[in-house]
Parts: sequence; structure tokens; C-alpha cells
Amino acid sequence: MISKNYYSPFLIVLAIILFPHIVSAEEPLTLEASIEIALKNSTVINIAKEGTKSAIAQKREAITGFLPKFSTSYSYQRLNEEPSIKLLPPLVPTPMEMVTGTQNNYNWVIEAKQPLFAGGGILANYQASRIGEDTAFLEEKAKNQDVVQEVKIAYFDILRAQRILTAASQSVEMLSAHRDVAENYFKVGMIPKNDLLHAEVELSNGKQILVKAQNAVDLTKARFNTVLKRRIFAPVEIVDILDYQPLKQSFEECLNIAQESRLELKISSLKAAQAGKLVRVAQSDYLPSLSLVGNYTRYGDNPSVSGSDFQNAESWYVMAVASWNFWEWGKTKFRVDASKARENQAIDSAKELSDQITLEIKYAYLLLQEAEKQIAVSQKVIEQAEENFRISEERYKERVATSTEVLDAQTLLTRAKSDYANALGDYNINYARLQRAMGTIWP
Repeated sequence: MISKNYYSPFLIVLAIILFPHIVSAEEPLTLEASIEIALKNSTVINIAKEGTKSAIAQKREAITGFLPKFSTSYSYQRLNEEPSIKLLPPLVPTPMEMVTGTQNNYNWVIEAKQPLFAGGGILANYQASRIGEDTAFLEEKAKNQDVVQEVKIAYFDILRAQRILTAASQSVEMLSAHRDVAENYFKVGMIPKNDLLHAEVELSNGKQILVKAQNAVDLTKARFNTVLKRRIFAPVEIVDILDYQPLKQSFEECLNIAQESRLELKISSLKAAQAGKLVRVAQSDYLPSLSLVGNYTRYGDNPSVSGSDFQNAESWYVMAVASWNFWEWGKTKFRVDASKARENQAIDSAKELSDQITLEIKYAYLLLQEAEKQIAVSQKVIEQAEENFRISEERYKERVATSTEVLDAQTLLTRAKSDYANALGDYNINYARLQRAMGTIWP
């Protein structure tokens, strides 16, 4: 009989091969890895990429405006009777009718048309399309930065919620320990029943706060999974990088960086330039156009277009064509006026965007400074609250302090730890928002 120990190594190896996700735990996600996953899975970025592809295709379409156009056609025409003319004296001795064509007529035409001058419209349209391609590329990069900002906010929200959960868990442990001490004191008659009940009530409140803190962690992880386009209930383990890194730039330096790096400013400038090119496209209709046309035709009285008794099988010609629509009841003027209005809109929008970005940077900078000051205050408050709790607990054990004083000291300590976690979270989140406002959040 084979013993069970014989199968144990085999079963372990089989489990590792078939179910590696069970045997080995997943590595915690870093912020950089989270950003890579989000950028890869984001539908917003996929939409932006399709916009870039569309802009590239439009530019290539505009290039074709410079090239010759080729066309061909094949036609068949049947007349009700053969064409003929009547010849009368003195051309002929007696009146007679002479056939001059065929009843069945087949034509095959190949034509090439090369634009020589279009009032500058073809060139302006190409330039506008090229600017549109650059704009679409920058818009795609801007969407990347939006996604990175969302990932960072979701990431730091988890870390903040976990810190608060830790503080709540520690609070429950301290409340539980205090309740045990109070219960022992009550059993030996050192404290009244009310003190024990007070400790038990505070412990219940602490457990309720712990449940809420756990729910907050679960919600932040669900939002994180949503940003990364993962299953909403997928397990989340991330590397704790919630710390304080002081900002080195001044407000003026942040503004200067934004003027150089903020993609939206470049996009608005490009859109204004593109609108100017479209004005030039509309103005090209004021001028005549000139084209060179080459035509090759084959004719016949049967589908092979091999000629007939009345006409040669092929013919060709080359001609220059000039055309000018000089009166269309103001149509061109109205189109130019509309294009100029859109150009003015784009210019004013660029100016307005610059003011909005300045305000956005100012707002994020002030919030960052506020969180920075709160971090320093919270650190001192934690030190004081820990000492206060230690002293209160020692005095309670020596029966020179009440249970209420211990519980109040513990509440102050838990609040100080939570405030410190919130300050760290706010600082890192506002720092990410400031980076986004400056246009330096990614790459």
C-alpha cells in the first residue's frame, strides 16, 4: 500500500503548475505599474488614439489635393435610328439620304486633371490638416495625463484610507485593553458600574468606526479598480508610498513651468493657428482656379470600342482650364466671415484658458501649502496625544484619574492619527493635481 507521504510532493508540484495564483501571492502594485495598467486599458485614451488616427488620415487626404486626379467612364448610347442627312440638288442629281453615324455607340474615357492654381486653398487646407494632426497628438498626451492624475488620486486615497483604518484598529485594541482593565477594577470594587459601562460603550463606538473605516478602504479599492479597468472586486495590494516630499518650486516657478509644459496651452494655440488657415481656405474662393486636363477617348459601335465606319477608334486632347465663380450672392464672403469669427473665438479661448490655468495652479498650490502645514501640526499633535494618553493611562492605573480622562485621551490620539493620515493624503493628491496643472505629471 502506498503511503500518503508519497503523494504529498507530487500534489504540491501539481498545484504549483496548475494553480500558481493560489500557491504564490501577487506582488503589491507600485504606482508606476498601476499607471501602466491604466494607460493600457483606458477607453478614454483609446478614443484619443482614434482621434489621432483620424487626424493623420485627414492630413493624408489633404496631400492628395496637390496630386493629379484620374477618372474613367464607360458609356453606351442607343439612338432611336441611325443618324443621317438629306442631300438635295444641286449637291446630288436626285434627293437622297446618307447615313452619318451608328445607332449603337460605345465610349470609354480616361481623364487626368492636375490642379495648377486654386487660390492657395489646397496649400492652406493641407496646413490646417497638419496642424490638426499635431493637435490630436497633443490631445492624446493630455488624456494620458488625465488618466495618470486619476490613478494617483485613487492610489493615495487607498493609502490614506488604510492609514485611517490602522488608526481605528489601534483604537479598538486600546479601548479593548482599557475595557479589560476597567472590568477587573469593577470586579474588585475599585470603580462603579457606570465607569465600566462607559468603557464598553466607547469600545462599541470604536468598533463601529472601524467598520466604517474598512468600508472606506473597500470603496477606495473599488474606485482604483474602476480607474484601472479591472474587475471592481479584484483584490488590491499596493506599495505604501504615502510620505511627505516638500515642494521645491515657488508659485511663480510653477506658472513658468506651466507656460512651457501645459499641453492645453499648446493645443489652444494650435487651434487658433488652424482656424487662421481655414480662413485662408475660404478666401481662396475669391480667386480663379487653373487646371491642366488630359483626355483619352475610345469609341466604337460595339462593346470592344474598336471604332466604326464613321469615326476613328481613339482620340485624345490636352487643355488648360481656367474657372472663376465671380458672383454667388455673397456666399464666399459669408463663408470667410464665419471662418474669421471662429478664428477670433479660438484666439479668445486661448487667452481665457491661460487665465483658468493660472487660477488652477494657484488653487492647487494653496491647498498644497495648507496640507503641508497640517502635516507639521499633526505630527506634533500625535506626539502630544501619545504622551497625554500614556500619562492618563498610568494615572488611571494608580487610581488618580478617571476612566473618562483615559477615553478622552485615547479619542484625541485616534483623531490626531486620522488627521495626520488625511493631511498626508491631501498633500500627495494636491501635489498630483499641481503637477497636472503644470503639465508635468506624465511622462
